[in-house]
Amino acid sequence: MTPRPRVALPEYRGAAKLADRVALITGGDSGIGRAVAVLFAKEGADIAVAYLNEHRDAKETKKLVENEGRECLLIPGDIGNEAHCRMAVEKTVQEFGRLDILVNNAAEQHPLEDIGQLSAKQLERTFRTNLFSFFFFVKSALKHMKKGAAIINTSSVTAYRGSPQLLDYSSSKGAIIALTRSWPRAWPSAESA
Repeated sequence: MTPRPRVALPEYRGAAKLADRVALITGGDSGIGRAVAVLFAKEGADIAVAYLNEHRDAKETKKLVENEGRECLLIPGDIGNEAHCRMAVEKTVQEFGRLDILVNNAAEQHPLEDIGQLSAKQLERTFRTNLFSFFFFVKSALKHMKKGAAIINTSSVTAYRGSPQLLDYSSSKGAIIALTRSWPRAWPSAESA
């Protein structure tokens, strides 16, 4: 990204708000996900980062988390695949003994000038990453999350404003909002988590 986002924020002092908690963050290798990982670490959480294949970026996130005195587990792979999401949750719990916070943040976007350029394959790929993964992670994580745990789903302003170059992306982000509003009604156990 240019300019590179500021994520370390040396002026920010944590207050142990997440002391000894464990967070699994999808897309934690860069951007908003990296910022969340570092700030959660500043607050005392150990971090698991699920990412596709941006190994150099992920290692940079790991270093930033470890600089805060916390542990960071890197889990590369395709979150559009339900088995991988299940494995990522299980690996996080095996490594840290618990899962307190799930941050569904990973997304992909491919700007196009014309809807005719949007293939069925790309449309499905965008929804698999940006929306299906949220279902996959929540289904796997809920059984490990205890009272006081949290699930955070990120969306985008494009969900409300739309974007003519990002039809699939903005549609998937709108679906995330509807999904997040519907979860407590669909899964009563989500209300108590």
